[in-house]
Amino acid sequence: MTTITIKINERSKKGKAFLEFAKTFFAEGKDVEIIKSDDKKPKKGKSIYSDAFIAKMKKAEENIKNGDVTRLNLDDIWGSIL
Repeated sequence: MTTITIKINERSKKGKAFLEFAKTFFAEGKDVEIIKSDDKKPKKGKSIYSDAFIAKMKKAEENIKNGDVTRLNLDDIWGSIL
């Protein structure tokens, strides 16, 4: 058995076309299989972050826009941000 590693730019037309071809072609049989896929982008509509975390980030972004900035105490960083 031979293993081949291919690096594909999924943003290019050829890269997208090759990935679609590979997923379709290799899904039907066991002669050739995709062992690992490095899809780094989350699925559309789903986030890797929790809703609470996203809400905190949006609130922080609004505070920065309004000029409301919090300074951290370097002696107790975790206590400053909680």
